[in-house]
Amino acid sequence: MSLQLEIITPAKVVFSAQVKSVVLPTPAGELGILTGHLPLMTPIDPGEIRLETETGTEALAVDRGFAKVLGDTVSILTEAAIDVAKIDMAEVEAAEARAAAAIRKAKEENADPAEFEQFESVTRFAIAQRLAAGRRRR
Repeated sequence: MSLQLEIITPAKVVFSAQVKSVVLPTPAGELGILTGHLPLMTPIDPGEIRLETETGTEALAVDRGFAKVLGDTVSILTEAAIDVAKIDMAEVEAAEARAAAAIRKAKEENADPAEFEQFESVTRFAIAQRLAAGRRRR
């Protein structure tokens, strides 16, 4: 048996395939999902999603979001997701620097809290990518 895993961002479906298992980063720690798992709804923390397929193990970096397990389907809704193998560390560092500068400027100008959240989201996802890519390089 296998699980149907879907990882969806506001922009697109990032991943949709059959997997043997998936490990999610949650506020309570890592959560492993196998076929036959009880129904579940949980928040997802920024971090690495690991999945086992017929051909091996893959990893994706994700921003925060939610996961729903129902039957043998795992649906993940997240702000951002990227295959760890496709992470460009130079772009991650540049995005993190731009977000940090924007946060400093927004603080000086007493910007709208929604703007802070947007910049902090970029920073969170950059950190998640950096950590996930670092795990893969070991």
